[in-house]
Amino acid sequence: MLSFAIPIFLGAFLLFLVQPLLGRYILPWFGGGPSVWTSCMLFFQALLLGGYAYAHLLSTRLRPSRQSQVHMALLALSLLALPLDPDGELWRNADEADPTGTILLLLLVTAGLPYVILSATSPLLQHWFHRSAPTQSPYRLYALSNAGSLLALLGYPFLIEPLLTVRRQADAWSLGYVAFAAACAWSAWSFWGVAADRVAETQAGETPSGGRVTSWLALATVGSTLLLATTNQMSQEVAVVPFLWILPLTLYLLSFILCFESDGWYRRPLFGFALAGAVPLACLASSPVTSGIFSLEAQIVVFSVTMFVGCMVCHGELASRRPSGEQATGFYLWVALGGALGGALVALVAPRVFPGYWEYPLSLAAACLLALGSWMRAVGWRADWTAPRAFVAPPPALLIALFTVGYVFSTQAADDLRSAERNFYGVLRVDEEADSRGEYRRLTHGKTEHGTQYLDEQLAAIPTTYFGEGTGAALALEHHPLRAAGRPLRIGVIGLGAGTLASYARPGDQLRFYEINPAVVRIAREDFRYLSDSSAVVDVVEGDARIRMERELDSDDPPLFDILIVDAFSSGAIPIHLLTGEAGEIYARLLTEDGLLLFHVSNRFLDLAPVLKGMADRLGMDSIRIESTGDGERSLNAATWMILTRNESFLGDPAVTSKAAASSEKILDWTDDFAGLWHALR
Repeated sequence: MLSFAIPIFLGAFLLFLVQPLLGRYILPWFGGGPSVWTSCMLFFQALLLGGYAYAHLLSTRLRPSRQSQVHMALLALSLLALPLDPDGELWRNADEADPTGTILLLLLVTAGLPYVILSATSPLLQHWFHRSAPTQSPYRLYALSNAGSLLALLGYPFLIEPLLTVRRQADAWSLGYVAFAAACAWSAWSFWGVAADRVAETQAGETPSGGRVTSWLALATVGSTLLLATTNQMSQEVAVVPFLWILPLTLYLLSFILCFESDGWYRRPLFGFALAGAVPLACLASSPVTSGIFSLEAQIVVFSVTMFVGCMVCHGELASRRPSGEQATGFYLWVALGGALGGALVALVAPRVFPGYWEYPLSLAAACLLALGSWMRAVGWRADWTAPRAFVAPPPALLIALFTVGYVFSTQAADDLRSAERNFYGVLRVDEEADSRGEYRRLTHGKTEHGTQYLDEQLAAIPTTYFGEGTGAALALEHHPLRAAGRPLRIGVIGLGAGTLASYARPGDQLRFYEINPAVVRIAREDFRYLSDSSAVVDVVEGDARIRMERELDSDDPPLFDILIVDAFSSGAIPIHLLTGEAGEIYARLLTEDGLLLFHVSNRFLDLAPVLKGMADRLGMDSIRIESTGDGERSLNAATWMILTRNESFLGDPAVTSKAAASSEKILDWTDDFAGLWHALR
């Protein structure tokens, strides 16, 4: 047992540790959005399917000794992929509107073969164990595998990420893989040493029916879809951080562990009622109309509990239909296929078919339908519908939950929008509202406003949202010493939005926007007038700002800015790679000696001011914090800005000093290799 348990546990630990590790490693290279993780999950699920297929073919087509020989040879070959070290200079590409293909290829080249080997370990070694000891259930080893996976997921955000740089994490993982390969080779050698006539003969068993296989596939697909849809829903509202990837994945794995460890954990009536109660709450928490009544903690709890209950239903029903041990590798193969299908639906199909995050309510509806179908399959319509107890059974409650999903989904689909568009970088909506001044047009990314503009000709040039009077942006653009001297400004802006900051430009100014999302560029030009009405020379550079700036610095004539504004948002916060010390050094090289470096750091959940204080110390600059209040009747939002500069004249301006807010003494020094988001949580 020990020779099988050790490599299974260690392999599962490394399998699920490499997921957040590589996701965190490459996140800055592709814009820092939630879709990077979704693409990573698609890769991991696809290769998990490949590993299970390899284990199934190896265990069913080759004799025991040959299985050991082939597997040890591939183990040795996989060591050539070490150390784990993706080359950022090779893979980063600022010219792709959708880098999903590049991400998948990067991961395949970096960790493809080791990941397939790790994926195959649990089903293959369970098969070997069952051949050696047919009287013992191999599903206990499956639970051990999931326990190793769970330990890796819990350890990453709480121990590994806060303590180790990304490079050290990759080195430690590579050493762990060498230890795993040795343990797995020991297991293969032990199995090889058992003579063919001593390995217990097992019956092929009855071939599972088409209906049974279809149920395996459907249950696994819905569970996977629910996992990834929930991760998207949570990440878009807070920040793209490993913890919000790992929490749903941990609960997903926990449901597997409970359901396959013992039949006593999954109770059909209990989880039927729980799902029926959780789904309406999740609908309210995800709806743009009602989500405001939920705090951050409440949203995370509601989404997490709903997903866990849904996965318990899917995996509980899956466990109740699992085959005997000799068919385990085929069963795992179908489960993996369902997982990969769920990943493809969320990562590939949904962004190209749905204008919003519709996969979330649809996955909730699918979970309710499967729960309802499973109940009817097991219990049937035997209840006395005239008796009061019939109306407290799960089926009526699940039907009510389905009705709730349908109602919320229909209201979202019927939103009165001017336009809606979704791509790799998220969901963009343009709608029209009104306040005391009049009607205005609004651009939102998820639930974050990215700019508004009044429709009235006389009001169209008024800056709104986070850029109005009294904000840090207004102070910098109106009180820069060059402005007071009547000289034009050279202004750089990372993040276009609706183009609101163009309203501050004057004749002779040069204004350059950097924008990673091509859909934002099109919307700013077609649905808003800030760019076209600006009296400055306006230039829009498409692609990741940091990569573009690095290329400009390498050119013969790099731009030089008097003011550089960082206003790029992904999931409610500036992407990490635009906040590190290395990014600050790039900005500093593009600033004049007395230039102003601004960061828009408004955020409900993260306090990024200490990060900018750390950057200011690194660059030898002073930093001030500017807070401004909102006014909903004038389309103004409360805003927090950090201004970094060496410009003593600007810092001494009474208009600036009167607005400067007290800032904590806390300092965080983020680098490309280490950025502890836990320390920035409010």
